[in-house]
Amino acid sequence: MTLRKVNVVIILLLAVAFLIIVQRNLLNISDILHMDNPDAGKSLPFESELSPELRPESVRKGEEISVLITAVEERLGAVVAAMNSVYQNSKANVVFTIVTLNDTVEHLNVWLSKTRLKNVKYKIVIFKPELLNGKKSKDSQMLQDARPLTFARFYLPVYLPEAEKAIYLDDDVIVQGDIQELYETNLKPGHAAAFSDDCDSASVKGIIRGAGNQNNYLGFLDFKKDAIKQLGMRANTCSFNPGVIIANLTEWRNQNITLQLEHWMELNSREDLYTKTLAESIITPPLLIVFYKRHSAIDPMWHVRHLGTTGAGKRYSPQFVKAAKLLHWNGHYKPWGRTSSFSNVWDKWFIADPVGKFNPVRKNPGDH
Repeated sequence: MTLRKVNVVIILLLAVAFLIIVQRNLLNISDILHMDNPDAGKSLPFESELSPELRPESVRKGEEISVLITAVEERLGAVVAAMNSVYQNSKANVVFTIVTLNDTVEHLNVWLSKTRLKNVKYKIVIFKPELLNGKKSKDSQMLQDARPLTFARFYLPVYLPEAEKAIYLDDDVIVQGDIQELYETNLKPGHAAAFSDDCDSASVKGIIRGAGNQNNYLGFLDFKKDAIKQLGMRANTCSFNPGVIIANLTEWRNQNITLQLEHWMELNSREDLYTKTLAESIITPPLLIVFYKRHSAIDPMWHVRHLGTTGAGKRYSPQFVKAAKLLHWNGHYKPWGRTSSFSNVWDKWFIADPVGKFNPVRKNPGDH
């Protein structure tokens, strides 16, 4: 064998030996990787076990839109209908904060997890009624509006500590538009909130027995009281409805809005500052004082209200109701009750209670 042939054989042997060594090293590395991660190279077992709200195809991305709503046991069906209407009519990344009491949590969780709302993002917060100690007058205890949860809107930054902007909704609303449009309502510099003025063209003025049209400050506040006189507010200033609020929570915190509201609640409990003809609306007066000429306006079609008053079915046409972005059944007649107008619109968004506790009252299937 010539020297050249010997060299070729040696080179080939070395190459084979090198390849064998490399292969063994690669196998060792693979073994190490499998020891650190036994599932490496396999399909991850938890992918098929992800809850529906976390599956990529159902995750809503983009800026979180914080919506706060309260839930009392006897009106839980209203909360579910309102949430369903918001969720189904928008592709936005809506996150609900539901403020409630301990005795409602279990029922609420079942309703949301066992129905088509199981994909909705939400968190439940417990309201502490002791927050209101010394802040409600004895006269107001009889009013339905004096229920503790109705005051939750005064504490928006407390329940939404990470949010810079949020929407508050009463439970007796149905949202027919994309909630993102409402969220993007422009608030003027320095304004902590936007409301719907009661003098706007799309709303019907609420008629209060003995008080006339309750669409101005005189309908809510006693202008004979010194504390009110000293504010220098005009009694005929257009009032607003706090059933829908868009809040700039940064401004709310900076201006200590919650403390201001609590101040007027406490002062009223001592001096009785609200008008005697008030129609179960002790929530509105402190807001009217604190936000006097310091709030922005909501598009009237984003808060069409008074659907819960007498004759609403005659005042509003079905075409107008269909075109409205948000409907509010404020007033005595709720859409889950027997005598409400346009209850058929509300029924479209109601989800039956899986527990069977809440049932809308209807005279017959064709009730409106």
